[in-house]
Amino acid sequence: MLFLVAALLLFGAVLGTVAHAPLTFTAVAAAVIVGWLGIFALRERHARRHSSTH
Repeated sequence: MLFLVAALLLFGAVLGTVAHAPLTFTAVAAAVIVGWLGIFALRERHARRHSSTH
């Protein structure tokens, strides 16, 4: 429960910051995050395919 409260507080702080940031900065930051998450997902998928044979 404490984790959920901390996550919601952090989420609110991030959204408040994005609301005051310029649109171009927000778009660039979003693109970087999407790219990082995409790379992470591909690496996880690759790792699970190779480790599932054990």
